[in-house]
Amino acid sequence: MTRFTFSLVRRSSSLLALALLAGTQGQTATPTAVPTLPPPSALITAQPIGDSIFPALGQAGLDVLNYDLDLFVDRPGRSELRGTVVLTVTATRPLPVLSLDFLGPQVLDVRWEGLPAPYCHDQTAGKLTIQPPQPLRPGTLARVTVRFAGKAGVRPDPDLPIDVGWQAVPAQGDRVGANFTLSEPDGTRTFLPVNDHPSDPATFTTRVTVPAGYTAAASGVERAEVAAPDGGRTFTFEQTQPIPTYTLAIHVNQFERVDAAAVPVGVAGSDVLRRDYFPIGTQADTRAAYTSTGEILKVLAEWFGPYPFSAYGSAIVTPRVPALETATLSTMPVTSSNTRVLVHETAHQWFGDQLTLADWSEVWLNEGFATYAELLWAQAQGEAGEEIVRGWYARAGRSQTRPLVATSEAQLFDTTAYIRGALALHAVRVTVDDAAFKGYLRGWVAGFHNRPVTTADLLAYTRTRLGATAGAALRLWAESPELPPFPQR
Repeated sequence: MTRFTFSLVRRSSSLLALALLAGTQGQTATPTAVPTLPPPSALITAQPIGDSIFPALGQAGLDVLNYDLDLFVDRPGRSELRGTVVLTVTATRPLPVLSLDFLGPQVLDVRWEGLPAPYCHDQTAGKLTIQPPQPLRPGTLARVTVRFAGKAGVRPDPDLPIDVGWQAVPAQGDRVGANFTLSEPDGTRTFLPVNDHPSDPATFTTRVTVPAGYTAAASGVERAEVAAPDGGRTFTFEQTQPIPTYTLAIHVNQFERVDAAAVPVGVAGSDVLRRDYFPIGTQADTRAAYTSTGEILKVLAEWFGPYPFSAYGSAIVTPRVPALETATLSTMPVTSSNTRVLVHETAHQWFGDQLTLADWSEVWLNEGFATYAELLWAQAQGEAGEEIVRGWYARAGRSQTRPLVATSEAQLFDTTAYIRGALALHAVRVTVDDAAFKGYLRGWVAGFHNRPVTTADLLAYTRTRLGATAGAALRLWAESPELPPFPQR
């Protein structure tokens, strides 16, 4: 995510608490009459994942493999939506109950392998608890279906005066109503029942039905566009590589889709499909930055290894919000439509979307690497890297610094996560030559993308791959309470 170009004043610390609100106004459907669970205090406790920043998120032992979502956006620009999602789940330990994160619309029906299942939806706590007919055992697959409708839930951003999750952009003047997702760190639960933690990535099939004249876009490759019974259209997208829930992109607008030449930077040199979505009437100067996307993919793939997904592009939104690395389709505000921000969000496709976090306290592993990608791109364009690094160091010196692992929501997206994180990588780079550093970056992605990562993983990998000097340099930048000396050869 790019937040440094976002000029809104940060919220006071009082808003950093988890304000979990959900609305159910406008409900038109009637819940299925099935028995509900006893109050949560009487349930067998569902243990959360244990995130150090968001301790209530997720369920330990739950592994969601796939979300198969049918979403209906009947009135774009409003917060109401309805849908059905089928979760394919398994477990790493016996689970007597399933506990999903869900602030969002009212639950209408829950089924376990097609049969009605008791459930309890506590919108204040943001939990949907489901009682299976028997405990979910390790190695066993189950399909859980949840039907919902109503207003999306509300989740304030950790440090900006916006809400994360399902975004509603009302029609105004010549602008039509629109919707999109902006879910980092934990906003997907505002509209979809999920195991909402980056340590449990999953694949997605997303079908979005919209009124006539509208287009839907989502993470993955578009597989179909068909007529809907009411005169609208249904768009189907398949995301076959697992991604964290917060990176799921869904956009609804009157778009112009612009396709570009595929870029052969995927796994084994495969083609990466290129498409961007511009709201109709988007100005030429906004569109201009996106002509560089193919070259950005080539430069970053040279440093990081093959691009991890089958498609890439951007969907442009009109509100003044942070840019976000939604998987395969970065969410890019008009105000952030420049090459530097695009490079940053593209780099996140590797760092954050493919290489996932074990804990939100480790978010610098996303932001530091994406910020460093800005330097790699600038150098590829012939710019002086030393000047950029010195600018980073001066900026870090003007800000409060800390060790890289965050200890609070307020620290998640601060200068340390971005700038000190990038400087830490540069401190490693100056201990070796660029060929070794490139191998180091590519090896980190290739060797660790199949499990959630921590700073401890990177420290151990650095020492093993590059030696004691590089390992000590990274440890100093990762752990020192003060800003370390300027990194130079």
